[in-house]
Amino acid sequence: MRNFERSAIFIDGANLHLAVSSLGIDLDYARLLRRLRGKSHSAQVFYYAALTEAQANGPTNRLTEWLGCNGYVVVRKQIAESVDGFGRHRFRGSIDVDLAVAVMAMTERVDAMTLVSGNGAFRSLVAAVQRKGVRVSVISTIRTPRPIIAEELRRQADEFIDIDDLSNEIRRVSAQRVG
Repeated sequence: MRNFERSAIFIDGANLHLAVSSLGIDLDYARLLRRLRGKSHSAQVFYYAALTEAQANGPTNRLTEWLGCNGYVVVRKQIAESVDGFGRHRFRGSIDVDLAVAVMAMTERVDAMTLVSGNGAFRSLVAAVQRKGVRVSVISTIRTPRPIIAEELRRQADEFIDIDDLSNEIRRVSAQRVG
């Protein structure tokens, strides 16, 4: 990942969680922030989270509150949960459109963007941003039994970074006990 003077980073929170949990990475969000920003300390890092009502009052909410106080710009969206006629839980709503609109609004002000997501629906977004002259790096993984990143998104990116390659830099470091 190159360091550009004007850059922005967009994280699809659910997709990031899926990737790191599938790889068995105990993620340290402070270390992730430092790694994503690199030398561009002024880069804004946007973290998108779609939350059910239960999540909005639980550990996920505590995480997003911590992120918001520690260098991330958190965008939360509550999603609706319902039960269909067969008793299955259904969720309506996502952060995809919100993230895409923010990315397009930012293209005139940056030279590079990083998208942390493997969602293939973002392929056309990446292509549109590239047409505006912005270099796009995508972070996800192909190293799970079923790759998290969609092949078309990986191929569209100017640079693909497997999050597994960053694991030593972003993994939570256990405090070692003395004695």
